[in-house]
Amino acid sequence: MSDKHQERQQKVKEQVDAKVAAAQIEKGILQVITGNGKGKSTSGFGTVARCVGHGMNAAVVQFIKGMWECGERNLLEKAGVPFAVMKTGFTWETQNRETDTLAAQETWAVAKEWLKDESIDLVLLDELTYMVSYDYLDLDEVIEALERRPAMQSVIITGRGAHRRLKDLADTVSEVQNIKHAFEAGVKARKGFDF
Repeated sequence: MSDKHQERQQKVKEQVDAKVAAAQIEKGILQVITGNGKGKSTSGFGTVARCVGHGMNAAVVQFIKGMWECGERNLLEKAGVPFAVMKTGFTWETQNRETDTLAAQETWAVAKEWLKDESIDLVLLDELTYMVSYDYLDLDEVIEALERRPAMQSVIITGRGAHRRLKDLADTVSEVQNIKHAFEAGVKARKGFDF
């Protein structure tokens, strides 16, 4: 049994080693995390924590959820991570397209500056997909900023319904799928778990 297992694992190792040897391009990664499941922003924040943990610089732009207390922001700001927060809350609560668009544009202005800054290794554009789908931000302008960013800067975009052009531009696309969600069963969002 162990000989067959060892043979199988050796083949897997050889395949993995070959892929590692072939991956020689050095550049910043553009990742899109989309889908209807829970955990898109959490995944993005996990990568921000990883970046900071390696002594690198990260910045976070939060669209949509700016009115809530954010455990990740509480922690990461203490580690020196700057945040630009839209601070209007959920768009279905404000129900004011004009003020939401203005707030999105002001927050995007900060994001554009960070997307030019070579000293920032990673920019998280949390919930950006909504700003594009609601036409608060111009998709062409967003793509241009992403394409012109410093060569080694990585960017993570989160949110449901990512536009096809954002997914096409991305190096990595992950789709988070809901199987079950506690909220759909009437469970209240929990501090320290959901926010």
